[in-house]
Formats: sequence, structure tokens, C-alpha cells
Amino acid sequence: MNTKALVKSWFGKWEEGDFINLPISDIFTHTSPFGIIEGKEAYLHVVNENRDKFLGYKFEIQDEIYLDNKACVRYKASQNDFDLEVSEWYYIQDNLIDRIIAHYHIGEIKNDRKLKNEN
Repeated sequence: MNTKALVKSWFGKWEEGDFINLPISDIFTHTSPFGIIEGKEAYLHVVNENRDKFLGYKFEIQDEIYLDNKACVRYKASQNDFDLEVSEWYYIQDNLIDRIIAHYHIGEIKNDRKLKNEN
């Protein structure tokens, strides 16, 4: 399976709610603003324990880049009245997703990090 088909399969499994059959390796690592989850078993456990936060999304792909062993996808994920803008890097090995690095905003910007608005 090529990189694009593999990443499309990833999104398809999420939309179907079939997280058990995600195309990920046994040593899969997921890095996000929430931290790092190492291992397929650990990742599936976190998803299973937090189904309300992981399942039921619809995805709108906005940009995508595919290379032989990696891809980058920018998308909007929508679940009921919640929307999340995400950019993710996917790293592929042996026809499975081996690692994902996800970038998105998860909360308010602290006052000391806000930009000054000069008039």
C-alpha cells in the first residue's frame, strides 16, 4: 500500500469508529500537545478509555503532502459542535504508520505569551 492509501485508510478507520484496526505498527508512537504515547497497545488503551474524545469525528482534508515513507496532512476535525484544526506528520515503515507527530492548539494562550496589539 502506498503512503497516500495508508493515510487515507487511517482517516477511514477513524470515521468508521474502527480504531482497533488502525494501520499502525506495534511500536507506534503518537506525539501531540497532550504528550507522547508509546506502543500500539498503549495507544489503543488510551483511545478505548476516552472514546467520547476520539470517536465520532468527520474530517475535512485541507492540505496533504505524500512522500515514499512519510506524509503531512492538515485537516479540520469536527465532532458535534467541536472543531479542531490539526497538522500531522505520519512516518511509515513496513506498510504501517510507525509514528505520528500532531500539532494543534488545545487551550487559551497564557497572558504572558499573548502578542501585544499596538495601534
